[in-house]
Amino acid sequence: MYTISMLVLEFKLDGKPSQYQGIDQAIRTTQFIRNKCIRAWEDEGKKPKAERKPFGRLSFNYLCSPIAKEFPFADKLNAHARQAAAERAWASVSRFYENCKKPGIKKKGYPKYQKDCRSVEYKTSGWKLSDDRKYLNLKDGHQIGWMRLMGGRPIEVGHLIHIKRMKIIKKAKGYYAQFNIDVQHIEYVAPTGKAVGLDVGLISFYTDSNGVSVDPPKFLRKSEKKLKRYQRRLSKRVNGSKNRKKQIKKVGVVHQAVSQQRKDFVVKTARCVVKSNDFVAVESLNVRNMMKNNKLAKSISDASWGMFHLWLEHYGKKFGKVIQATNPAYTSQMCSECGCLPDKKKELSNRWHKCEHCGYESHRDHNAARNILKGALLDFNNQSTVGHTGINAWGDVTSTPSGSTGLQVVLLSQESSTP
Repeated sequence: MYTISMLVLEFKLDGKPSQYQGIDQAIRTTQFIRNKCIRAWEDEGKKPKAERKPFGRLSFNYLCSPIAKEFPFADKLNAHARQAAAERAWASVSRFYENCKKPGIKKKGYPKYQKDCRSVEYKTSGWKLSDDRKYLNLKDGHQIGWMRLMGGRPIEVGHLIHIKRMKIIKKAKGYYAQFNIDVQHIEYVAPTGKAVGLDVGLISFYTDSNGVSVDPPKFLRKSEKKLKRYQRRLSKRVNGSKNRKKQIKKVGVVHQAVSQQRKDFVVKTARCVVKSNDFVAVESLNVRNMMKNNKLAKSISDASWGMFHLWLEHYGKKFGKVIQATNPAYTSQMCSECGCLPDKKKELSNRWHKCEHCGYESHRDHNAARNILKGALLDFNNQSTVGHTGINAWGDVTSTPSGSTGLQVVLLSQESSTP
């Protein structure tokens, strides 16, 4: 299986305090250039309509040289890094324009001046790797110099010509370097002949159509006691004091640890699901709207449903598998055996499904997962193009989905009886 994708390798930077100060200066310069570009865009918009000039993506890049000439500290930053900062300004402006064209979005996201920039981005110049690819040299006017790369997957020799961008990020636990590499993944996964539907939840991270459930890790809940203790101490520190800055860093370290734990769990779980099945059915959830529920917002955020769906799609493309989203309406109410709805709506507290018409019984989430699989297979059949064989939910049919890379998806017969 051959796919072109972006590989991001991250390393922690080991250097001296003076080098970290140089990185902070580069980050502040990036924020300054971005804000100057936003201000120039606003000033252009305030002019009379007859005097306005077109202000597009290239206009932001053209501002970098005048800014560097006017401000000597901005000239210390690499030219490509200045362009990357201007591109950030254009990204916020273009997103605002796109949202203005969509009537369904109430908050258009007007570009704001940034106050908490934590990264600086280089392109193909301003930095250099050592021959053994274990040290990074930042060569712009800030005179940061050589820093050791710690941890992470090693950078291969063949990756060097494919590195398109390098970003330095300031996090709670230190400074990190990220290398964006355009690589050709060569990975073949043999078809398994299996299809599965996934119903995500809060009691179980997900329950599939085979009745298998995975317990939620609840990383935030486990760290909540420690986090509350640190936040209480933070509230007692004087604004602007060194002790407050130290306490802010401690709180950030806990949040970063929770974020890393979530990502590690989600990535491993999604990879296992996609490699084990040729067809994965998921719900098309609007997690942002679900977060408006004040009673469940923290639990939904801790469950990381949105991140899980993103990684399912990523591995689906990488391994040539089908990830199909379907409408979640009535999946937990309808009987997966006979397709009938109950006479009285099931409450959320009712965790057991018992059909009033056919007598089928199963766990509520298992029943929903079976309905999700059926709905996704039906949607996929409707989307299949002319000349492609559709997928029968309960039959032996081979199909090559539209837009796939040629890997056949073989779905064996699925049992409609109770597992």
